[in-house]
Amino acid sequence: MSYDLLIKNGTVVDGTGVPGLLADVAVKNGLIAEIGKPAGEALQVIDAGGQIVCPGFIDPHTHYDPQISWDKVLSSSTQHGVTTVVMGNCGVGVAPCRPADHDLLRQDLVTVEGMSAEVLAAGIAWDWESFPEYMDAAERRGSGPNLVFMVPLAPARTYVMGLEAPDRAATQDETRAIVRLLEASIEAGAWGWSTTAIGSHIGFHGKPLSARAASRDELAAYAQVLQRAKRGVIELALTKRFATLAEDEMDLLKHLLDHSERPVTWLSLHNLTEKPNAIPEILAKADSLIRRRGLPQILTRPLIAELTLKSPFNFAEIAAAKGIFNQPVERQMSLYADRGFRDAFREELKLGRKFTNQAQNVGVFKVADPLNQRYEGRTIGDIAAERNADPLDCLFDFALAERLETKFILPRANTNPERIPDLLRESDRTLIGLSDGGAHVDMFCEAGYTTYMLAHWVREKKALTLEHAVKRMTSEPADFFAITDRGRLKRGLAADIVVFDPVTVNSPTRGTMVYDLPAGGGRLVAEAAGVSKVIVNGTPLFANGTHTGQFPGRVLRSNI
Repeated sequence: MSYDLLIKNGTVVDGTGVPGLLADVAVKNGLIAEIGKPAGEALQVIDAGGQIVCPGFIDPHTHYDPQISWDKVLSSSTQHGVTTVVMGNCGVGVAPCRPADHDLLRQDLVTVEGMSAEVLAAGIAWDWESFPEYMDAAERRGSGPNLVFMVPLAPARTYVMGLEAPDRAATQDETRAIVRLLEASIEAGAWGWSTTAIGSHIGFHGKPLSARAASRDELAAYAQVLQRAKRGVIELALTKRFATLAEDEMDLLKHLLDHSERPVTWLSLHNLTEKPNAIPEILAKADSLIRRRGLPQILTRPLIAELTLKSPFNFAEIAAAKGIFNQPVERQMSLYADRGFRDAFREELKLGRKFTNQAQNVGVFKVADPLNQRYEGRTIGDIAAERNADPLDCLFDFALAERLETKFILPRANTNPERIPDLLRESDRTLIGLSDGGAHVDMFCEAGYTTYMLAHWVREKKALTLEHAVKRMTSEPADFFAITDRGRLKRGLAADIVVFDPVTVNSPTRGTMVYDLPAGGGRLVAEAAGVSKVIVNGTPLFANGTHTGQFPGRVLRSNI
């Protein structure tokens, strides 16, 4: 038999968790034709001797919704072996959208996704209005990886309710109109819908992201769209505090599970050093909902954000900081210097906001003034003690002295790395993801979570077997979303394949800033090491870290 592609001499780890075996993989017409010792010739042969051959990784949590307009490769995710991305998470996105509302949705993205208004204005194509048209536009444009679309609730509510969407619940007529939008999107192949309950998700005009204003009756109606369709999932940004699952959050999760009768994945489950027993307690508390497929998402490593005080995402829950967002630097500096602002900020921290007690833990990563280089690598707490100053005042004063150009780093979650493997092993109770690819581009880059998992937790720490780690990033997300033709190496399934060297595969712990966004905007990227081939639908997308020039990805549709 003649094949299009033959991958020879590799160790096949098929995504099911069973031990790997030496075998060849033959590909024909974008599908896996044989695994074992296929007889016949191939148009292209890849020698994978000494390497692992596994299914392409499926990233269940990205925000590439605007980026697909200008970056069909979807870097950095694809360099790390991600062959399918799930977009439209956390209730924020770019469709549906009336032409008159383009600026409203751009404003949603500026705060929630950490991308500048100039980048979004220059980059988003807007060659759609409805959500099905958005999916069709992506299909016409082409893509490196496969695209899975979730319908974000904020744009859907804005489409129907306009400027009032962040301020109130929908009326019955408006709810029915939004239901019709969701039904049309699911019929067109969307894989479900997403929303948020997190206070830091702020949208246009500095108001709460409009998805947050949806009533329980609304959410029940939207969940029932999936119940009637008998397909699709819900993604929910849920927890207001790290290492905490409050009663009202439990109630919301149960509400969505009850009315949809479909899987619900929620954000997020991270450990904190100061709360050592929190994660086992949360898993026990939510056990009945987790067994109904209400799965929390987790990271593979500590969440450490890079930030400047020009992009104050970490202050989003603090009312006193509202005037800082989307303002010129001079106005921001004036506020940071104001004693009244600082006193109000400090009073709110006493209420338990997410930034509570964090100022002293902020690290100085990169200074703008060479005279301050001696402070790089030190924490604000150390510097404040040296100056006999309050840590919050020290943070603001340090940034002001450098016109808000200082790059800080902030440990936010998974602050006890030794406890991360406990979560990674929880195959039935957690979903690995949270790369946030395309979001917070100036703060962190978690697109390399797959190669980090293989390097750090498998090779270095031996916390998981290679087979288990691959299963966690391939067949498990495929099964959760009911993507039945991917996530495993099996005859007849799509040939999404990664070939990597288990000795050298790796990911940097921190991204590198590049300025390749539209309008010259900057973002953090992470280059992969040890990944020799990334193959999508039988066609190589990357070879030894270099894009092949091909765009073999597809828009995957839930109704096919």
